[in-house]
Amino acid sequence: MTRLKYCGFTRIDDVQFAARLGVDAVGFVMTRRSRRFVDPVSAAALRDAVPPFVTTVALVMDDERDYIDEVIRVLRPDMLQFHGDEADDFCASFGVRYLKAVAMGEGASALPRLRAYPRAAGLLLDGHGLGELGGSGQRFDWSLMPTDLTQPLILAGGLTPDNVGEAIRTARPWGVDVSSGIETSPGIKDGAKMERFITAVRALPSA
Repeated sequence: MTRLKYCGFTRIDDVQFAARLGVDAVGFVMTRRSRRFVDPVSAAALRDAVPPFVTTVALVMDDERDYIDEVIRVLRPDMLQFHGDEADDFCASFGVRYLKAVAMGEGASALPRLRAYPRAAGLLLDGHGLGELGGSGQRFDWSLMPTDLTQPLILAGGLTPDNVGEAIRTARPWGVDVSSGIETSPGIKDGAKMERFITAVRALPSA
């Protein structure tokens, strides 16, 4: 079964609805440069609305160590998700399991970067270009999804309720991650889109 993460939450009602739908993980964007930014205290209030057995993920991007330490202390996320130029040593140094996002906007030339994070719990392949933020709705060539890596691969970028089925059939990812594809505006989720998205994912046969 394809695992499912909804990301970029800013409202408690949206978090609760996503959990009722049955998502596996919810993500909070903690980097200040994002339009979906939530501060650590606000994110902690969102986290408190998450029921058991739903993973909470804090997204950062080239943020200072002291700030990431604050995020961990206040939010207590289950996982970190790094979206910048952070090295494997840096990502692993916080003592929290982490995902590493790799910008696939350059196509096949981005593939070598996937091998630079041996300690990542999983790799998130996103459609944006190097140095850009995720959540942009950009997609990449799903056929580039590698098949020779041991880490779980998560597909992101440009996914919508209408194309996620095709994306999963093409890329065969361990999981999918969506933000803009289930929104009415950055950080404001659309309940109907959230429901349609998970229905499309769950309708696919298990591998």
